[in-house]
Amino acid sequence: MDKHFDPKAIESKWYPEWEARGYFKPQPSRTGKHYCIVIPPPNVTGSLHMGHAFQDTIMDILIRYHRMKGDETLWQPGTDHAGIATQMVVERLLEREGKSRHDLGREKFLERVWQWKEESGSTITRQLRRMGASLDWSRERFTMDEGLSNAVKEVFVRLYEEGLIYRGKRLVNWDPVLHTAISDLEVISEEENGHLWHFRYPLTDGSGHLVVATTRPETMLGDQAVAVHPEDERYRHLIGKTVTLPLVGREIPIIADDYVDPEFGTGCVKITPAHDFNDYEIGQRHGLPLLNIFTVDAAINDNAPEAYRGLDRFEARRRIVADMEAAGLLEKIEDHKLMVPRGDRSGAVIEPYLTDQWYVAIESLAKPAIEAVEKGEIEFVPKNWENTYFEWMRNIQDWCISRQLWWGHRIPAWYDEAGNVYVGRSEEEVREKYNLGDTPLRQDEDVLDTWFSSALWTFSTLGWPEKTPELEKFHPTNVLVTGFDIIFFWVARMIMMTLKFMGEVPFHQVYVHGLVRDAQGQKMSKSKGNVLDPLDIIDGIDLESLVKKRTYGMMQPQKAKKIEQQTRKEFPNGIPAYGADALRFTFASLASTGRDIRFDLQRCEGYRNFCNKLWNASRYVLMNTRGEDVGLDENLPVELSVADRWIISRLQRVEKEVTRHIEQYRFDLMAQTLYEFTWDEFCDWYLELSKPILNDPAASDAQKRGTRRTLVRTLDALLRLLHPVIPFITEEIWQQVRPLSGAEGETIMLAPYPQADEKKIDEAAEAEITWLQQFIIGVRRIRAEMNIAPGKPLPVLLANLNDTDRRYLADNEAFLKTLARLESITVLESEADAPESAVALVGEMKVLIPMAGLIDKDAELARLKKELDKLRKERERLEKKLANDNFVSRAPAEVVEKERKKLEDVLSALTNLEAQHEKIRAL
Repeated sequence: MDKHFDPKAIESKWYPEWEARGYFKPQPSRTGKHYCIVIPPPNVTGSLHMGHAFQDTIMDILIRYHRMKGDETLWQPGTDHAGIATQMVVERLLEREGKSRHDLGREKFLERVWQWKEESGSTITRQLRRMGASLDWSRERFTMDEGLSNAVKEVFVRLYEEGLIYRGKRLVNWDPVLHTAISDLEVISEEENGHLWHFRYPLTDGSGHLVVATTRPETMLGDQAVAVHPEDERYRHLIGKTVTLPLVGREIPIIADDYVDPEFGTGCVKITPAHDFNDYEIGQRHGLPLLNIFTVDAAINDNAPEAYRGLDRFEARRRIVADMEAAGLLEKIEDHKLMVPRGDRSGAVIEPYLTDQWYVAIESLAKPAIEAVEKGEIEFVPKNWENTYFEWMRNIQDWCISRQLWWGHRIPAWYDEAGNVYVGRSEEEVREKYNLGDTPLRQDEDVLDTWFSSALWTFSTLGWPEKTPELEKFHPTNVLVTGFDIIFFWVARMIMMTLKFMGEVPFHQVYVHGLVRDAQGQKMSKSKGNVLDPLDIIDGIDLESLVKKRTYGMMQPQKAKKIEQQTRKEFPNGIPAYGADALRFTFASLASTGRDIRFDLQRCEGYRNFCNKLWNASRYVLMNTRGEDVGLDENLPVELSVADRWIISRLQRVEKEVTRHIEQYRFDLMAQTLYEFTWDEFCDWYLELSKPILNDPAASDAQKRGTRRTLVRTLDALLRLLHPVIPFITEEIWQQVRPLSGAEGETIMLAPYPQADEKKIDEAAEAEITWLQQFIIGVRRIRAEMNIAPGKPLPVLLANLNDTDRRYLADNEAFLKTLARLESITVLESEADAPESAVALVGEMKVLIPMAGLIDKDAELARLKKELDKLRKERERLEKKLANDNFVSRAPAEVVEKERKKLEDVLSALTNLEAQHEKIRAL
């Protein structure tokens, strides 16, 4: 093995090897079980972000674990065509050429999109490989490949034939820039500063007026009523009367509806059913007409008075407010904060807009999907997400599935010249089914919502509607790993569609993970300048490249400058290369169920150090076992030391714990167990305990053989335990260890996952080594407290021993002298015989280290005084700062908290040093 661990060299070597040898494909089952996960298909436009990297690490841990357990395991890969996102990317490329999609026409434009997909659409799959994701790439699917397209058509036609898909005129979220309906998920609502305009609407009988308040004056042109609460005494006498709509002259009724909040504004609400979702519901209850006053560009159309036609909505707003003021009908204008919905792609303010769209009648599909979770056929982890699921499913609305785009699954519906609609899998089928002969037909221009095809993901990727062996074997899949933000948009729809078309659930469990945030708990976003690219963490990035990446494309120079300064301060030397294994271990350690993740690069550094520690420990094992007798010949005698029996026993417990944590999706506890066993028990204790035996000329062949065998077998098992989390380094080391441990097979990927053997648990050995550890730790603590050099041999006196202490001492004297660096161990008949000593307790036994001659009392007191003075000064500074109200009230909360933590640490250090000073003064 090389002296230094080089993650990049190892990672670039092993992944192509694994893929070329077909290790990612399902292997024949050793257990008779099958295990399958489908990857949540990333957008074909996308690149790997921290959320992807996190959830893909979780999935890969599960897949590698089950593969090693012997289950026939499939991780199904694929990407999503991402309708609106992909179309926008290609349209922007065309803009640079001075063209639009309309210049090319639909067919040529789609050719360009496919061309772009072939050239640039595989970025994210390359990045997944860099992370070590062991997907079966030979089965990679795309939501618009031929098989999935056929599945989409099949589902659409069957639902239509059952009356569960229909075409209707309804309100949708309309993007006036992209000219398409968009889903709620694609709408970002954020608080903005606006106004509340109070207008007077005159009563038609001339007896006065009502005052209505609105944040969107332009929509008044489409008003169909004014609503008041039925119990509101101020207006009850006016219900049933009419007002004359200003600027329009149309009479509209005053209606009563419980929706109105009498406490808000004047208690009178203008109702525009064609341009507000709540107003639409009120309009349906009261049979109000729907009057659309906007064009697809959100300009005023011909349904409005001539004076406003053709005006952009915001220009119309200014004109209407001016005209209302001129007419004496503007009561007042108030500043008002409001939630403004914008399209996440275009940034345009979204309009509720009345259009013809295709819908799925969802109620009959939702009922069995609710029951599947209620009955426990599907379990959410953590369980509390079931409440979120039920809340949405029990209040579900019909699903608008059409989008006014070109890129996507085109709706399989055709129209004749009279406007009759015919649905089928192809135009040929439609003509044949409806006996249309040569009747001219045109296909619907719209495409399906991206979520429609991804709702079929678990079964369409396995070959449905064909009855394939994979569908039979791997469906239902085992678990879906996903973020909480798409429980409604994807998870629920998958459950509904799969129950409908497969008659079974799509998966048995849904593991819901939190958001990956920055170290301060802030959401990562380009605008905040706190985004981390997982590949930059793996391969490293210099400061200038990082600054350029974080500020690229920013339109506001001031913001770009601020982010540049922030980046230079946070990463003065750029980001070092941590390697994929360190990043994966970091993600696993942070994966506590359901909570958001605070990602701190310092943790990454800790897990890179872990990889280095494992590398160096493995080099020690190999240097002491290669070319030596490691017990492969079962006929030769083997004698195990208490340390050998201890590490074997502890390994069984760890194997049991790790398996339990993985099965319960507690990847954080799994990571902690593996870290502590590897670092603390195997490296820091067992390797040290192996040295006295291997270096002792008096040790027998059987003893040395026992220790060498334990070293290689424990390391072999440890590498297999760690492999699902850190696959690259474990494969590299295992290839070296394999011949020594007697392991079979070509790759650790297919080696059996370790299983605990209860018979090897040795409580006596564990108790003995615990005693030994307490003894050595006690001596080391005294050294640290008394500032005694680690290498200085010490005399030790023991008092108050029981029979067990005496037996342990007799059996472990060599270990104690080597590991605690002792020159002698003397048992005192009476504690009264002991000179002035520092004391450590091991149970009732006292470990005494005489102080005479070990330290220069005056010099040590002087050193401690200097440290105490420095700490007292720091305490005074921090207490003064935290007593300053200006600082506490104005500084960011995290800065104040940091200072409080500093003070806690200073006070703790002071307490310890004062006690130490007192102890030495008393000598």
